[in-house]
Amino acid sequence: MPRKHTMPAFLNTLVLPEAYERWLGRKAAAHVKRDRKRGQSQVTQALYKEAIHAAVVVSGGRDAYTGEELDWKLISTYKNEDSKVGKHAYKSTFALLPTVDHVSAGATEASFRICGWRTNDAKNDLSHEAFVALCVKVLEHAGYSVKK
Repeated sequence: MPRKHTMPAFLNTLVLPEAYERWLGRKAAAHVKRDRKRGQSQVTQALYKEAIHAAVVVSGGRDAYTGEELDWKLISTYKNEDSKVGKHAYKSTFALLPTVDHVSAGATEASFRICGWRTNDAKNDLSHEAFVALCVKVLEHAGYSVKK
């Protein structure tokens, strides 16, 4: 079966095209399901796949918020059974697992960024501006001086 999406160059040696397509489909389906529950009936898996693929390309393989290089070899490797046994220690090994983040949780358009799982957990449903403001507070509380 022909692939719909051209593999981003940075993924060519890291991920098989079939694995990337599978990951893309699963991420799109998960976001469509979530957004439909939030009342956005117009969203489609095809639209979200295109938007997520575009975000992957733009990312260059890096976390949109921290600039860290993501570990694309981790996609589709997380195992719930292993997580139940290893708990936090297991999950921490997936900090740089690429995830899909809505630029704004309340967004009605398909606008995504790619970031690590750790970053996505920390950002949660915050807007980009609110997340940056929180990061500034954390740094200042820890004694850092933050300048833009």
